This record gives sequence, C-alpha cells and structure tokens, in this order.
Amino acid sequence: MGSLHPIIFFVVVYVVALLLSIFICSSLFYSFSGSSSRSTGKVQQVEETIPAGNPVMAASTVSLQR
Repeated sequence: MGSLHPIIFFVVVYVVALLLSIFICSSLFYSFSGSSSRSTGKVQQVEETIPAGNPVMAASTVSLQR
C-alpha cells in the first residue's frame, strides 16, 4: 500500500483540479452570458430641472441612473 501513495496523491490532485476548473469555467460562462441579457435592457432617460442659482448646486444635482 505504501507504493500506491504517490499514485493516489496525483489522482486526488487531478480530480480536485478537474472539479475546480469545471466550476471556474462554468461560473465564467454564466457570468458572461448572463450579463449580455442584462445589459440590453431599456435605458430610461430622466430629465431634471437644474436650479439656476448656484453653479455648485447645479453640478451636485446631476446623477447617473442605471
């Protein structure tokens, strides 16, 4: 049984590497394919009235909405 330890070790390392690579590749695939459908959504334009007084106040009221 002592001579099988290196073989068992490399088999276990191979199986763990295989499982991790499947998990990483599938998560990358789902993250890239899921983001394309999410990014094609409707863009809603929001019109806000900017106060005519202070330019600092006018600049601080601009916001980006996603």
